[in-house]
Amino acid sequence: MTMSETSVQAKSEDEVHLPPLEGNGNVHELQDDLESLRIQKSDVQVDPKVSSGIEIEHEDLKIIRRKLTSYVGFASLPKQWHRKSMKRGFNLNLMVVGQAGLGKSTLINTLFNKELYPVDNDGLEAAEQLEEVSEVTIETASSDIVENGVKLHLTVVDTPGFGDCINNIDAWKPIVEEIENRFNIFLEAETRINRTTIVDNRIHALLYFIEPTGHSLTALDIQFLKRVHEKVNLIPVIAKSDTLTEEEIYGFKQRIMEDIRNQNIKIFEPPQYEDLDDEESLQITKEMISKIPFAIVGSTQKVQTADGRTVRGRSYPWGVIEVDNDDHCDFIKLRQLLIRDFMEDLKEHTAKVLYENYRTEKLLKTGITQDDSVFREFDPVRRQKEERALQEAALAKLEADMESVLQKKVADKEKKLQKSEAELIARHKEMKAKFLKKLKTLEEKKKMLENTKTTPHQEPHAQPPAKTRKGFLR
Repeated sequence: MTMSETSVQAKSEDEVHLPPLEGNGNVHELQDDLESLRIQKSDVQVDPKVSSGIEIEHEDLKIIRRKLTSYVGFASLPKQWHRKSMKRGFNLNLMVVGQAGLGKSTLINTLFNKELYPVDNDGLEAAEQLEEVSEVTIETASSDIVENGVKLHLTVVDTPGFGDCINNIDAWKPIVEEIENRFNIFLEAETRINRTTIVDNRIHALLYFIEPTGHSLTALDIQFLKRVHEKVNLIPVIAKSDTLTEEEIYGFKQRIMEDIRNQNIKIFEPPQYEDLDDEESLQITKEMISKIPFAIVGSTQKVQTADGRTVRGRSYPWGVIEVDNDDHCDFIKLRQLLIRDFMEDLKEHTAKVLYENYRTEKLLKTGITQDDSVFREFDPVRRQKEERALQEAALAKLEADMESVLQKKVADKEKKLQKSEAELIARHKEMKAKFLKKLKTLEEKKKMLENTKTTPHQEPHAQPPAKTRKGFLR
């Protein structure tokens, strides 16, 4: 099998200046495309070991590397994808889980800097609602957001009642069922004949709000995290971290991560592209990972700082805590992970890892299997050898099974024969004993008869008749 692979790195030596065009914003993109298409010279860098037309032998295929002498145009693929994505828009499905009063709705509004989710600030009403909670429910709210021409369809799935019931043993079940149900809906949509209108409703990230106790994870926290960590991208956050000091937050984070490692719970960590990212980007990613679980403060209110700045935050008698300040909380790091830098990574990990694992497990349970040989390169000789090896293995297994069955039958027959032999020997002994006993009895009778014959016959003595007196009776 022969394949052709082209490796090119083009650099423009002479800049081509185009006159400015008037029109809407798309004209600038057109200008960039025309500029790239009108490159006059290309400097092509090729592997020094590979020249034009040289064939490189590999184990299964042959690669021919050739040198390009002009601009082809596939370098504009990122721009094509950008235009297509801008037209189609993006979507994000976010689930928030935590006890009531931990600021879930406030954090969502803070993340997107918009009142997307209603916030209940009436403590009395919230307390009355808690008294009526008996089970976990699922509530969904969707919003369409536009930022600089980029459309985002945001879906927030809330779980009121989690951790607020008297008995929270099965509090995780409705949430896991909701995640799996969304997987099932997507799986059914993939199996339809018309798949042009598939809507991705899978949960892309789950924000789990940890109560700021300052100790460690509770039994409810550990139970829930172990139930969902293989089904969703898990992002733990410490809610209302402004109630803890810096030392308490640091120790709390250490204990939480220790519990997560001891329980083998998988949480989402942003990928590090060492080949593509520069040192600064890698350092930012590493710093972001070190902040997990994120200690966050949510607020959409504008407050005045001591130096006269207007910021989002909360005002206290002892000072102002700023939401968008890395020195005060980890909100910026959470927003970078969730929205600015790794939103597509969250969606990709959901689609290619979490969903595929669930799909494979689901299909295997229904008895559907697939031979992976269809994905391998076809080689008749190798295929024949593999089939012959499989047949020989099957024959060897069949021979071993037949030998085992034969040995088992022989052993069973020998057992039966030994049992019959033992029974016959016992009967023989019993009959012999009876025979000897009868023979002994007969011999004794014979002796008695012989003794009676040898002894002379003596008749009993006759007694004289009784004398009677004659005369009268007295």
